[in-house]
Amino acid sequence: MKTLIGALSGATLLAMPALAQDQDLLIGSTSASSSHYGYFVAVGQLINETAEGISASVVETGATLDNIKRMARDQIDLGLVTTNTVQHAYAGTNDFEGNKQDLRLLWVYTNAPQNVIVRADANVDSLEGLEGVRFNPGIRGSSTEATTEAVFETLGLTADYARGSTTDVVGAIKDNRMAGYAKSGSGEKLDGSSMDIATATDIKVLGLSDEEAETLRAEMPDISVVDIPAGAAEGIPAYTTWAFGVGVAARSDMDDETAYEIVSAIMADETAQANAMTSIEGSDLAQMTLDYGTIPLHPGAARWFEENGYEIPENLAPVE
Repeated sequence: MKTLIGALSGATLLAMPALAQDQDLLIGSTSASSSHYGYFVAVGQLINETAEGISASVVETGATLDNIKRMARDQIDLGLVTTNTVQHAYAGTNDFEGNKQDLRLLWVYTNAPQNVIVRADANVDSLEGLEGVRFNPGIRGSSTEATTEAVFETLGLTADYARGSTTDVVGAIKDNRMAGYAKSGSGEKLDGSSMDIATATDIKVLGLSDEEAETLRAEMPDISVVDIPAGAAEGIPAYTTWAFGVGVAARSDMDDETAYEIVSAIMADETAQANAMTSIEGSDLAQMTLDYGTIPLHPGAARWFEENGYEIPENLAPVE
C-alpha cells in the first residue's frame, strides 16, 4: 500500500510541472463597439480551441495606447497595436520619449495604406505638385492626419492644409473647393469615401517617387512603404505609398513556446478570423506581417516564420 501511495505521489509531482506550464492569457483589444473587438473574440476562441495548454480571455480596452500601458503594468499579456505607435513605444519616441517599451511583434492582421486622392482636373501629377493647393491631410486627430503631416515634413513637401470631417471634405472635393485628401485605404482598394468622390468626378492617386520611397524607408521606421497593384479602383494604375498596419504585440518575456503556439494557431486558421472581419478574407497574414511589421518579432513567432520558409527582414529579426 505504501508503495502504491508513493508511486501515486511521485506521479502527481511529475505531473505538476506540466500543469504549471498551462498559460492563462489576457488579450487587450479595443472598444466592444469596434469590429476589431469581434476579431479578438474570434482570436481568443481560436487560441482556446487549437493552442495546446493555453487559455485566453479578451479584455475590452482603449486600443493601442491603453494596451501598451497595460502590458507595461503586467495587466495583459498581448494586445492590439498599430504598427506606427508600437514602433514609437519600442524606440522610446513621440508619446514614449525616454520611456522605451519592451515589446515584440506576433502578427499583423490588417493594413491601412495611406492614399493621396486628388481630382483628375486639379492638374496635380505628383506630391510635390500639392504646394499651394488646398488639400486635407486626414481627418483632424486621426492617425492618417498625423502620419501624412510627418511624411510631408520628412520629404520637404507642403500643401495648403484644409481641415474638416470626412463628410465636409468629400463634399468640398466634389464641389471643387478642395483638390484632394489623404485617406486610409480598405486593404489594397480605395475606401468608400474615395469611391463616393469618384461618382462625381474623375480621380487619381498620387504615389511616391522612387527617391521619396527610399527617403521614407531610411528616415521613418514607424511606417511601411508598400506597392499597391493596379486596380485599387477602376482605372487606377499601380502606385507606391506609405502605410501602417494593425497587429498584435506581446511583452518580450512571453514564453517562446507560448508565442509559437499562438502564431501557429493564427496562421493555420482559414475561416474564424475572416468570419469575424471580412477584410481578412483572402489575406496572407504571414506576408502582411513581414511587409507591415515595424518592431522585432517575438522569437517564438520568428520560429514559425522560419519553419515555414519565410525570410525575416532585418528590422523584424528577433533581438535579445
